[in-house]
Amino acid sequence: MSKEIILVGDKVLIEPTEEGRTEAGLYLPQNVREKEKVGTGRIIKTGPGYPVPDPSLLDQEPWVRTSKNKYFPLQAKEGDFCIFLKDQAVEIEFERKKYVVVPHSAILVLIREGFTYEEKS
Repeated sequence: MSKEIILVGDKVLIEPTEEGRTEAGLYLPQNVREKEKVGTGRIIKTGPGYPVPDPSLLDQEPWVRTSKNKYFPLQAKEGDFCIFLKDQAVEIEFERKKYVVVPHSAILVLIREGFTYEEKS
């Protein structure tokens, strides 16, 4: 039986990069790595985004369910590399792999491959 992670709202699933080595190749002890305030990783999956109410349904009772769910999409996309705030990350393990789930607001920087910058003259 296959399982799938479904993210809710503005949550982002990140596969963290190994941070245990310095540029010189030295391994850092666990307690030094835990003091870092930011983490890095590859975005595996994103939630649908921020829910947006449908203005045409404002006159209805709030408990009435509709099939019209609208979301404002997230900037983060699958495959992006990101820098995120560790104190807002929740660590999970799924199918023997470690991931972190963070709210979109905890992502500081996105690095997207295939992006080209054109300087204006």
